[in-house]
Amino acid sequence: MGGAPARATRGRRVIANRWSERRGALSGLGDPGRVAITFDDGPDPASTPQVLALLDDLDVRATFFVLGAMLARHPDVGRALVAAGHEVGVHGWSHRPLPLRGPASTRADLARAHAQVEATCGVTPTRYRPPYGVLTRAADRAARDLGMTPVLWTTWGRDWRRRATGATVRADVARHLGAGGTVLLHDSDCTSAPAAWRSTLDALPGIVADVRALGLVPGPLRDHGVASVAR
Repeated sequence: MGGAPARATRGRRVIANRWSERRGALSGLGDPGRVAITFDDGPDPASTPQVLALLDDLDVRATFFVLGAMLARHPDVGRALVAAGHEVGVHGWSHRPLPLRGPASTRADLARAHAQVEATCGVTPTRYRPPYGVLTRAADRAARDLGMTPVLWTTWGRDWRRRATGATVRADVARHLGAGGTVLLHDSDCTSAPAAWRSTLDALPGIVADVRALGLVPGPLRDHGVASVAR
């Protein structure tokens, strides 16, 4: 009888540790010497090339979570992401909130976007970010069945807002910027206020400078050590 409480305690500790690991991976916590720079909602011919040019000037590679529908419309911009050395992840086919989808619709949406990335970019995506950062059980399972790890973020620029400026985006990112974190930005205004991406462009040099001032290395999630977590 005396061993039962001890075994139960150990069991709870194992479950807690696994949940802590899962939560850290889901939020994008990784290598404490690095910060992952990520962009959602592209590729967009009006804005993504400008983001790419600036990242090149800053000598930074990033992860782009693309929408399948945008990639199908702008394949050349999608291929430019890979050619420039960036990582491509999946943001879904469309930006419809996952809670409005059933399991079959969710799986079809992810599979279609995954296939579009492979066909257009010539790479197999290994990371998935759900629209609005809301991950359902069906999406989690579908992503993992496709070989993708769901990843959210630890800090964001709130760069989708009409009132966003370069200064506000940089300040919002800095509020929770830290070792091993993941930054969420947007390289398209397809789901944001018109031209909101310009605030991202204005903020990006300062964000990268802030990362480096902390002694951290900005880069893509593939170099960030965010491990795939089993279901």
